[in-house]
Amino acid sequence: MKKYEIEIDGQVYHVKVRELPDDAVMTGEPKPAVKETAADPGTLEEGKTMLAPMAGTILRILVKEGQHVKKGDNLIILEAMKMENEIVADEDGIIRRIFVQANDNVESDQPLLVL
Repeated sequence: MKKYEIEIDGQVYHVKVRELPDDAVMTGEPKPAVKETAADPGTLEEGKTMLAPMAGTILRILVKEGQHVKKGDNLIILEAMKMENEIVADEDGIIRRIFVQANDNVESDQPLLVL
């Protein structure tokens, strides 16, 4: 499934598109949604899920799972539009889970880690 950001008349929409095989029969009834593990990381771990503020590429991950961090600590460096953006902890906590790796391409609002 691919994710896209579409702007129509100044309003931004986030959509997911799934390609169907050529022989797929289109009916008017929606099929049950397939639950993606990465799409709902909040149910995997307790804590606050940090999301990508914009689409880009993960340059560096500056923390490890289990590491204690303080509010304002740099967690991840995200490159977007040829600029390095620091993803910082907005509260004290422990890194419970990291969902991305260096060189991963991420979309806006994609889960990065759980603090």
